[in-house]
Amino acid sequence: MAPRRSTNRIHLAASLLTLASVGCATYGARAAVSVKFAHTEATPQDANVYVDEEFIAPLYMVVAHGGMLPIGEHRITVSKEGFFPYDVLVKADRKPIEIEVAMEPVPD
Repeated sequence: MAPRRSTNRIHLAASLLTLASVGCATYGARAAVSVKFAHTEATPQDANVYVDEEFIAPLYMVVAHGGMLPIGEHRITVSKEGFFPYDVLVKADRKPIEIEVAMEPVPD
């Protein structure tokens, strides 16, 4: 039976934000801040979300499930071929973060 890579990858990607905020058990728990995403109608739902240059998941998944970030500054980038990337620097400081992604298509 072939491995279910796409399903496993989706579960892994959905867990990355939470795992990054909790840390490894050998290092102890770290404080984390919740992050909620929304997007404009023109923004492609299948755009890729990166946190600190690490792929997290497609935008539709991050919008549906949100995530957690460890305390500190983080660069969030959303990109899709044919669109200008959305890039924002956020400071996670115990207050929930809400991000509305607005991407514009690259003109022909």
